[in-house]
Amino acid sequence: MTIERRRITPLPDRLISQIAAGEVIERPASVLKEILENAIDANARAIEIRLEGGGIRRIMVSDDGHGIEADELALAITRHATSKIRSLNELESAATMGFRGEALASIASVAKLRLVSRTENSPHAWQLDASQNPTEPQAASGSHGTTIDIRQLFGEVPARRKFLRTENTEYAHCLKALERIALAHPHIAFRLFHNQTPQRHWPLSDTAGRCEAILGREFIDQSLAVDVHHDQIALQGLIARPAFARARNDKQFLYVNGRFVHDRSIAHAIRQAYADVLHGDRQPAYVLFLTVNPSTLDVNVHPAKHEVRFRDGGAVYAFVLNALQKTLAHAAGEVAGHENLPQPTTTPPLPQPASTTNTSLPPTAAAGRQQQHFQFQRHEQGSRNWRALYEPPAAPANRALHDAATAAAPTFSDSQASPAPSSLAANQLESADELPLGLAIGQAHGVYIIAQNRHGLVIVDMHAAHERIVYERLKAAINAEQLPQQELLVPVVFAATEADVALVEEHQTTLAALGLQLQPVGPASLAVRAVPTLLADGDIEALARDVLADLAAAGQSNRLEQQRNELLATMACHSSVRANRRLSLDEMNALLRDMEQTERADQCNHGRPTWVQWTHKQLDKLFWRGE
Repeated sequence: MTIERRRITPLPDRLISQIAAGEVIERPASVLKEILENAIDANARAIEIRLEGGGIRRIMVSDDGHGIEADELALAITRHATSKIRSLNELESAATMGFRGEALASIASVAKLRLVSRTENSPHAWQLDASQNPTEPQAASGSHGTTIDIRQLFGEVPARRKFLRTENTEYAHCLKALERIALAHPHIAFRLFHNQTPQRHWPLSDTAGRCEAILGREFIDQSLAVDVHHDQIALQGLIARPAFARARNDKQFLYVNGRFVHDRSIAHAIRQAYADVLHGDRQPAYVLFLTVNPSTLDVNVHPAKHEVRFRDGGAVYAFVLNALQKTLAHAAGEVAGHENLPQPTTTPPLPQPASTTNTSLPPTAAAGRQQQHFQFQRHEQGSRNWRALYEPPAAPANRALHDAATAAAPTFSDSQASPAPSSLAANQLESADELPLGLAIGQAHGVYIIAQNRHGLVIVDMHAAHERIVYERLKAAINAEQLPQQELLVPVVFAATEADVALVEEHQTTLAALGLQLQPVGPASLAVRAVPTLLADGDIEALARDVLADLAAAGQSNRLEQQRNELLATMACHSSVRANRRLSLDEMNALLRDMEQTERADQCNHGRPTWVQWTHKQLDKLFWRGE
């Protein structure tokens, strides 16, 4: 195909705006996001949104912000005209939601736009209809603030309009965009109408109240509060307990300086923080607000402003990972009960931790009828040797792992187990109120420990709980010493891209700290010369490739630690007390006390809950007490 030579000429302004709109305006939700951000920058305290046809036919947003002067209305819809920044220095430390001065001009080029605004000192409002190419604004009626009315999005750009989905789908995207903004700004009231029908009303609130209004009470009840500060960086918000994780990732909200963003590095850090407690492919739920010095952040990466770039991404990654790991590492029974959760009307900006209850599902009537099958067994003659609960597996699959773990594993005596008296007198049961997981009163089916605490009854999966205890102790013991490294007699050489070779050269210090000796042996090949001893029996090439993939995506890698932990988890599983093992009350109570002192003891190594709490209220409901 031959392209005819044509003269170079400037593009018309309208065509330039339509080209720019392709980067900023993707669908009605994109339009809504841009307008809402302008309202927030205008210090609005109440915003009303009216949509028709999912936002395709109409989007009208009214706010009570400071408004726009009459002589600035025409500039407001001019490309690269803005009140947000004045210089490169202000751009590099922008604290406003918008700053490019492109949104309204882009929208006006692909839709019919009418702008009505009134400042506090103006006797009346002024309006400008962008579709009529006005030169002067016209007097109009209106309250303080700004109303932007957009109709027939992509009406004159049929090639773009045909890519829009159904009205219901576009409305769902608009709602999601509104939720993302409303979560970060609980100090602003929002009202949403669709096709003249009220859909959402979120009054002024705080973070806890707004999270409850949008994500539901269950999310609040099953979440832990995060509030970590260090120098010029802070992380606050709520993260769901691992047992609340779901198959979908529809409850993941990350904000950087109040702006909702997609960041692969931070998302990777969050996932790594849950790596030891998440079951299967489930997704964690969270609402997290990361605050950094604006001068250390580049928000001018993409016109839609969904991406950011940190000056020191590695430090941010490590900060987020450590903060969330510490939050998730509480011991079983460490956090207060549901009744201590502050109410939305009185909570500080971030709520206090909720209950450690591992499930929000109350026992049903059917479950109540099944209680007759629980046979409480009080075995006075069970094994008194607590050390036997920590026996290593008979035939470990990995000899190096077995040797390292056996050398590191602690030993236990009866005195270390802190046994409770074998008989449960009344005064001893009263002392259970002082223990988070209470005192054991029996064993059901050789699988579950039944205990009593001040909240009601506690049911513990003894194998799952013991598995976590053994696992955490093995990790702590091995982490206390430097892992031995094994040099390979025959290096593992594999083909690699130039980018992989560059990664290896750039991250030699990181790779050495991981115990992985990886070196280029040519322009397109790499050689693994040494690995941690515990991982020497694995697929070394696959391990090296996974580590490089992590370094490329996040600048760091926890892959070796993950594989080591998987081996330790397997060993802990085989070393833990098995089902149908009859325990004495001394052993049951020793296990409960260990759970209260072990990090992440709410979940086993596979992310399943280790215990549940049945409250007095739930038990009374089973028997209709108080009705």
